[in-house]
Amino acid sequence: MIFNFIMLFVAAFIGGAMNAVAGGGSFFSFPALLFVGLDPKIANATNTVALWPGSAASVGAYRRELHHQRDAARALAGVSLGGGLLGALLLLVTPSDVFRQLLPYLMLGATLLFALSPRINRYVRRRDVQRSAAHAVADTPTADAAAKRRSIVLQAIISVYGGFFGGGIGILMLATLALMGIEDMHEMNALKTLLATLINGIAVLAFVVARAVAWPEALVMAVGAIIGGYGGAALARRIAPQHVRTFVMVVGFVLSAYLFVR
Repeated sequence: MIFNFIMLFVAAFIGGAMNAVAGGGSFFSFPALLFVGLDPKIANATNTVALWPGSAASVGAYRRELHHQRDAARALAGVSLGGGLLGALLLLVTPSDVFRQLLPYLMLGATLLFALSPRINRYVRRRDVQRSAAHAVADTPTADAAAKRRSIVLQAIISVYGGFFGGGIGILMLATLALMGIEDMHEMNALKTLLATLINGIAVLAFVVARAVAWPEALVMAVGAIIGGYGGAALARRIAPQHVRTFVMVVGFVLSAYLFVR
């Protein structure tokens, strides 16, 4: 039992540090919960609860950027809460055997999103440049309104997925916010962090009410993730970011393969 808690703390510590540097922390924390024998649904809910405090704490660091995107935050907050709640409820009503069968595909999909994130980020930046050039020659309010509606629909879909599983939602949201016309990368990261916190926060509430959380494991991992996010990042930054990303991707693909053949 003590060994299990030590392993969960270490996994959450590493996950918190990875989230602070390159993302992909759930590739460490979630499998650790499976390893100690939790039901996959309970492990998923517990992982969401354990990592949420670190995400919520980081919102405060983006106060200035969020002030510049108040309208976008208001437009997407409601749909993020609604979608996150729906996704969490879908998880709760999904039989454990069905979720266990979906899990390898969910893990593989999250790993592929992480692997493709540099290309998605390049697309985001390229669209920023194209949009800035378009603004220089014409004002297109009709196109802006259509882009906003499209982004709200996409955010609703991402939010449902986030409440159900959540791997890779940050990457998906960056692309959606670019389609919405937001041009500043820091402001996009701020909105992404806020919306992910809302999605996971409402999911946490649903999981707590449904008593789907393994609290001893969640509390140990929450402490590990917070310490890892603040202290472990300093150690992780001594390693080249590309090496950190490669390590996370290898872990993700190995875990996906293990879940397929298990």
